[in-house]
Amino acid sequence: MTYVDCFMAAVPEANKAAYLAQAKMMAGLIKEYGALSVTECWGVDVPEGKKTSMHLAVMREADEGIVFSWVSWPSKTVRDAAWAKLEGDERMQGMEMPFDGARLIFGGFETMLEA
Repeated sequence: MTYVDCFMAAVPEANKAAYLAQAKMMAGLIKEYGALSVTECWGVDVPEGKKTSMHLAVMREADEGIVFSWVSWPSKTVRDAAWAKLEGDERMQGMEMPFDGARLIFGGFETMLEA
């Protein structure tokens, strides 16, 4: 089964274009190192909750949108090797994120079902 990295972040609305430009560049790098696909989504129907919600999870501020992204890999082994290479890739050096990285949520998941 495939392996998936998921990410969620609050991105200032004013930085949406900068985020997309950086995401396109990163997608190229990630695919170069073996990813099957990269998907970036900008939230348009994300309800706010009182106890739990995506808004609360990323501490979204009024001028921010929510981005949900995932990268599909052939396996965790390929993913682990790719991230090790990415960390040392000179194209990654000095890259500034167009959002607050301290509020980035991420995790890796083994695929249970693809339908």
